[in-house]
Amino acid sequence: MVLGWRRRRVAHHAGKKQPDVELVVPNHFRCPISLELMKDPVTLSSGITYDRESIETWLEAGNFTCPATNQILRNFDQIPNHTLRKMIQDWCVEKQNFGVERIPTPRIPVSPVEISEILFSVAASARRLDQYRCLELVQTIEKWGGESERNRRCIVANGAAAVLAAAFDAFANDSVERNATVLEEILCALNWMFPFDVETQISLGTQASLRCMVWFLRCKDLSPKQNSIVALKELVSCGQHIVEKLSDIEGVIEILVEFIRKQICPVITKASLTIIFHLISFPCSSEKIKLTFVKTGLVSLLLEILVDSDKSMCEKALGAFDGLCGCKEGREEAQSNALTVPVLVKKILRVSDLATEYSISALLKLCKYGGRDEGRVLVEALQVGAFQKLLLVLQVGCGDEAKEKATVLMKLLNPYRAGLECIDSVDFKNLKRSF
Repeated sequence: MVLGWRRRRVAHHAGKKQPDVELVVPNHFRCPISLELMKDPVTLSSGITYDRESIETWLEAGNFTCPATNQILRNFDQIPNHTLRKMIQDWCVEKQNFGVERIPTPRIPVSPVEISEILFSVAASARRLDQYRCLELVQTIEKWGGESERNRRCIVANGAAAVLAAAFDAFANDSVERNATVLEEILCALNWMFPFDVETQISLGTQASLRCMVWFLRCKDLSPKQNSIVALKELVSCGQHIVEKLSDIEGVIEILVEFIRKQICPVITKASLTIIFHLISFPCSSEKIKLTFVKTGLVSLLLEILVDSDKSMCEKALGAFDGLCGCKEGREEAQSNALTVPVLVKKILRVSDLATEYSISALLKLCKYGGRDEGRVLVEALQVGAFQKLLLVLQVGCGDEAKEKATVLMKLLNPYRAGLECIDSVDFKNLKRSF
């Protein structure tokens, strides 16, 4: 069989090009599953050798047979085939002139027993508040996780997230400033253990843990900011009680808005938008929270993001904008911005069903509860083609809630349509076409 490696060899001494040469890989060097050159060959009880990553994927999918022979496996032991691996490495060195790189010697996968032992030590060091010993252990866990995806899955499956979260809570309760190094390292490790289980949510959802993560958001270094904001994003998605606790922490709203304003990192910006969306949208969100967001200038920032953003950011920004339109001050701020109506109309049927629903909902709030500017908003919406887009929403099919709101909004717009007949038809068509 021939592998897809091809190298154009050049005869430098003659200055002539030689024809393409196909590199033939020995069949017994290939994994029977992936048909690729094996990097970490292991042998099953059936006597057949596979690449470790491929056979682990096969077994984790719930298969109990040998892929090549279809025999039921007596056990799932994977014995490293060192002889074959050395032969493959020697072959790679021999064929390096063809552009083949030598495969590295694989590390021995971490065992569940080793993971259990180190997690027990982490818990013990956290109880003693021994930050130096705990830091050393957490770094070992991160090292294991960085060696292979298989190690990460095994670490998570053995409950590492809950143990690390409990240690985080213990050190946060003691002193954030004194234990900042170990706390930062734990957050870094937890960032590849999503989604959090219930026990982890409880430990990280305490007031001390949340305050610690907000403290990291104020740091100058990017890494702790990013690890904290991503962990907070995961937590607020888990339950309303955590959203309520987070909203009570002083200064968190201003920090999140500042992240949106500066956009220092795409990961931080998206995570901040998600947290803001949950803070504004959860059922018990107070008018005070929304008013604070409005005063920080979030309305105009969201509109700037909506002008040019990807799908995920657009949905969250529209959701937050719709939430802010739920209060009087938010509607007034939105109505005073020239971008509001054109942007909202433009996003209808342009991003996703969810974004369409948020756009219609925000428009309806501005038109129905807009006060003295209600008529102006309705006319402006008609001028940029809102009525035609709402008709399309009813025709092409969106969610029931979006259709219901679209129907109500069309009834509000309909009386103003006759008043637009005096508008120059050419200009009106050009205006609609641009949106």
